[in-house]
Amino acid sequence: MTTAWKILPCTVADAPALARNNMSAFWTDPNWRIMWPDCTLDFIIAQCAERVPRNLLRDRVTLRHEKAVDPETGALVGYARWVLPTGLAAGPGPAPWAEAQIPDVSAEESAAIEKKADAAWWEPVDMEGSDDESIGIRNRILASKPYISLDYLAVHPENMGKGIGTELVRSGMRRAEELGVGVFILAFQAGLNVYLRLGFKEVDRVVQDAAKWGGEGEYAVYLLTYEVGRAK
Repeated sequence: MTTAWKILPCTVADAPALARNNMSAFWTDPNWRIMWPDCTLDFIIAQCAERVPRNLLRDRVTLRHEKAVDPETGALVGYARWVLPTGLAAGPGPAPWAEAQIPDVSAEESAAIEKKADAAWWEPVDMEGSDDESIGIRNRILASKPYISLDYLAVHPENMGKGIGTELVRSGMRRAEELGVGVFILAFQAGLNVYLRLGFKEVDRVVQDAAKWGGEGEYAVYLLTYEVGRAK
């Protein structure tokens, strides 16, 4: 029987669970791990947890955050971050998709969050130039017309293959339908089949030899769009 995962907004209190979920997910990618030589996953999770609250609070006008939760245990099992097009997010009237906007905190809380984030160690090895071409293509696509962008998707390895990522993406797609704008994703191989099954179309791809940066196999990036409603 398929679990009906609950898709809920995030808060800064989710930081420890988000750090564990997100870093564990990316740690399965050998081409991501090469940015963290001599580091353990536990260390990266601990440092990330100190930084997550600040990341959640940045760019509140345009960023939206949702988590997938196990309805029986309440455990966080997945995360998605979306970017609204500036013209839509900063337009007149109520903030769109406001329920997925991180609630603001007091000045005192903000200062404490900044202090903890600044004290965390976060020095990944720079894979210089690895994303230059794909980012250039992304920027051209996003300049052509408004899109909601899926900026981050992570499901803990323990929960892979359970439909969690699919439900998180569907949530954003439903909101895009309501707002009448398309969806853009800069995707990696791990999530590609999820997006294609949901109806995304490949616009372009950039495939490079990961050995340039000390990695293994291919470093592939796929640029996908989903046109909805008035966006078609």
